[in-house]
Amino acid sequence: MYYVVTGAAGFIGSSLVKALNERGETNIIAVDNFKNADKFKNLVDCEIADYMGKEEFLEQLNGGSFDGILKGVLHQGACSDTMESDGRYMMENNYRYSLDVMNHCQSEEIPFLYASSASVYGMGPVFSESREHESPLNVYAYSKFLFDQVMRRRWSERSGQIVGLRYFNVYGQREQHKGRMASVAYHFFNQYQADGYVKLFEGCDGYANGGQLRDFVSIEDVVKVNMFFLDNPNKSGIFNLGTGNAQSFNDVAVATINTLRADKGDAALTLAEMHQQQLLRYIPFPEQLKGKYQSFTQADVQALRTAGYSDAFLTVEQGTSRYVNHLLKAST
Repeated sequence: MYYVVTGAAGFIGSSLVKALNERGETNIIAVDNFKNADKFKNLVDCEIADYMGKEEFLEQLNGGSFDGILKGVLHQGACSDTMESDGRYMMENNYRYSLDVMNHCQSEEIPFLYASSASVYGMGPVFSESREHESPLNVYAYSKFLFDQVMRRRWSERSGQIVGLRYFNVYGQREQHKGRMASVAYHFFNQYQADGYVKLFEGCDGYANGGQLRDFVSIEDVVKVNMFFLDNPNKSGIFNLGTGNAQSFNDVAVATINTLRADKGDAALTLAEMHQQQLLRYIPFPEQLKGKYQSFTQADVQALRTAGYSDAFLTVEQGTSRYVNHLLKAST
């Protein structure tokens, strides 16, 4: 019996493959698009049984090749570029593809865990898994929103576990291939190493410079929540996956810089001291992002807690420090 992980060479997908390996699972079919060839590096330390591109996977899936041999599907495959303007591609890749995989899982009565997104909430301000709070701002968010809506319509007819996880701002290991779409922690690390300072946006929407708030969640916690649902196949639903505690971009910058300073034996600094020493600099807020930018996100995690997930989430300070130390080791 096999697990399928789609988007398996991506950030979250490869982290899930590694987590399955750590549980002794190596019969894993990794599905991904290697157009970005550098993604292969995310799977170098993983054990898989086979690799397939999306088209081959769908052909075999719809042709019956996987009937009776799958234990479950962790569906992470999607175009996650929020600036993508080709709506046809986005809907085919994120919506129709997901429907085909979900339909197979339902017919086989096996777990289907899929990646949704906090982007479905648009400008907020309430981030709770309910239709009245959802208002996507771009076609990426709409593709995720529409699939969630299909899940709701079919809810009473489901025959196997269905879990949609609305990821908030995920950061951590295995995201290096994402380029500009990588987390701010990753960019801050590289900026500081290259230039000796980090750059943040000036204030907008009433927030101070660098004071915009996001729910930053470590990939370590994302993996733990996915494994929790695999261990509890009787639990289904659409759940926010964030910490439930918004923190500022300034917080990420301070944690990044102080971890790097500690590595060199330097004392920690406050935000004000970093700004005074020009270790942290603010740049104009981009015109093209005005009106399209989430200045505040904070997951309502009540549904996740009610489902039985009780572990504490890493704070920005904890998670960023661990991540930066990993990046330091990887760069030596």
